[in-house]
Amino acid sequence: MLQPPPSSPQIAVVPAQRVPMRDRDQDAPWHTEAVCRRDEAGLFFAPSKEPTAARLSREEAAKRVCARCPVMVECREHALLQPEPYGVWGGLTAAERRVVLARRRRRDVELKNAARATGRIAAAG
Repeated sequence: MLQPPPSSPQIAVVPAQRVPMRDRDQDAPWHTEAVCRRDEAGLFFAPSKEPTAARLSREEAAKRVCARCPVMVECREHALLQPEPYGVWGGLTAAERRVVLARRRRRDVELKNAARATGRIAAAG
């Protein structure tokens, strides 16, 4: 049987592309596709004693990076589930994530109360 001659492996350089979630390799961690991996980490995390105007400007720049990221939702959910106490994650600052978490907790309490009320009505009916 004839075998093809051995060849040296070719390495192709392919630019990063946005790949829809449904087409991505489900075994790869979400952060491998994060746009911020190619940017300076200092953009996403505050230096100590950063003036307010500089912080707001830096956070807006970080959010612009997040806005074009194909894994923004996965990043945001990671930061909310951990919870990450610092930095811009998934387009949200730490303060914005605290607001989202508070709203989720309130919603969960309201849903539990509604389920209990429905259960009581069904039992009485």
